[in-house]
Amino acid sequence: MKTTTGYSKSHTFDLIITAMLISLVFVATLTLNIKLPIAANGGLVHLGTAMLFIASILFGPKKGALAGAIGMGLFDLVSGWTLWAPFTIVARGLQGYLVGKIAWSMGHKGNSIAFNLVATIVSIPFMLAVYYICERVLYGSWIIPVASIPGNIVQNVVGIIIAIPVCVLLKKVSVFK
Repeated sequence: MKTTTGYSKSHTFDLIITAMLISLVFVATLTLNIKLPIAANGGLVHLGTAMLFIASILFGPKKGALAGAIGMGLFDLVSGWTLWAPFTIVARGLQGYLVGKIAWSMGHKGNSIAFNLVATIVSIPFMLAVYYICERVLYGSWIIPVASIPGNIVQNVVGIIIAIPVCVLLKKVSVFK
């Protein structure tokens, strides 16, 4: 049903959900992050990764990609990591898309713990690769980016440990069934 502005109620609701997911990823990344003492480029551990996984599992690849790319990209822009924003947009957009695509494959719609776990694990090498290439460009070395890999792995493992149980609980709520 179209309104006089040309938008349907479902389209408006879809935009609201997407905006809220972007905000949740941004706030989760901003409010609790710990800079790891692993070299100068050791990275951060933050709850944004868990929220990206949750958004992707519960809402699918498109919303997961947008939430990760824009939410974490905005974090980089406002928190002193501005140089990283374009790379974060690519890395986290790709990661959110992959998690959602796998979690929603074969009709599962994020309902399979096994698919959700596989989805999050499969997305990690892609995120690592984008950041590795980014650091190769920024630092002009193939060796220096190796120092950030452990921190990025820790960040993803923490995200998985939080996201999978949260998704299991949220899937029991009638809104997400």
